Amino acid sequence: MKSIVSKTHSVLGLALAIAFGLSVSVASAQTAASPAQQTPAPAPSLSAEPPAPPAPVDPFPKANPKFFTAASPTVETVNSFLHQVWGFDANRMWRVMAIQPTTAPGVTKVIVFVLEKGAPDAKIQSAVFFITPDGKHAIGEGAGVVVFGATPFAPARELLKASANGAARGATNKDFELVEFADLQCPHCKDAQSTMDQIAKDFPKAHIVFQMFPLVDIHPSAFKAAAYGVCAQQKSDDAFFKYVDGVFDTQEALTPATEDTILKAAAMRAGLDGDATAACANTQATKDIVNADIKLATDAGIDQTPVLSVNGRMLPLGGNIPYDQLKQLIQYQATLDGVDSGATPETLAPKPVQPTLRSLPK
Repeated sequence: MKSIVSKTHSVLGLALAIAFGLSVSVASAQTAASPAQQTPAPAPSLSAEPPAPPAPVDPFPKANPKFFTAASPTVETVNSFLHQVWGFDANRMWRVMAIQPTTAPGVTKVIVFVLEKGAPDAKIQSAVFFITPDGKHAIGEGAGVVVFGATPFAPARELLKASANGAARGATNKDFELVEFADLQCPHCKDAQSTMDQIAKDFPKAHIVFQMFPLVDIHPSAFKAAAYGVCAQQKSDDAFFKYVDGVFDTQEALTPATEDTILKAAAMRAGLDGDATAACANTQATKDIVNADIKLATDAGIDQTPVLSVNGRMLPLGGNIPYDQLKQLIQYQATLDGVDSGATPETLAPKPVQPTLRSLPK
């Protein structure tokens, strides 16, 4: 199987060389033909049908059956997985080239050839990942451990649909559910709120949940901030979101020494009784709810914040994905699941790039 990976570009190069050589030889033969040997071209017919467009050229070498020796997963399952993960990109093409057992018991190696049609000087690249013995996870270079299967996002979708009980806005129907996992002491989570507000406008049929996930190992005041949030939500979802805004507004001053003062003030800005909210936050029942929120995030495979689950598809909200691409991914998942996101074509259209004005030299 090593030969398939190492000779990816040479195999493609050989195929192109053969095609080019054929076209050269045909052209040479046509050029070398004497006038006496040439057949006059027929006169064009006004009633003739237009010529059919040429069939698209397959850029990949054919897959060799001898490299498909593992009992599972099937090619169909791998293709369905890749369609879910990569299918949003219309320029991305791929072909499964090998599914083989490895020396590790039950672990399967998958090799896929990938081509980005729109990229300049596009060349076939190889992607290699390994399927765990239970068939539920894939391990790939740079991707870590991800859920694998024909519908890889379905388990997380069902888990969160049943158990994500944070404050919500938008549609009441959970068919299209967006769950934001956030830590109230996380600076990136604060920055992500403007993005979430825009998402709420662009996808009016989404049920959007704010699910608290305090990263207690790096944010010492996040757990207590979440506990106050639990008590704010018991008042109303509106009170919760106002409380969250108040915490984010004063986030930089949030420390173990100042947390009670800052969190009480945020609660009062939300129309709550500060002392009563503090007392509620210190109860074991409230702490149990926060711990349950942490467990839910962990069970869903979340290990950072902020993260947005789109019907189980996990997307980072830390600024790594441009908003136009984020919109595309959200809509793609809605389309895969056959649900109406409420987004309009105008909303989904990429925003035009504004030219940068530069002063002319004097």
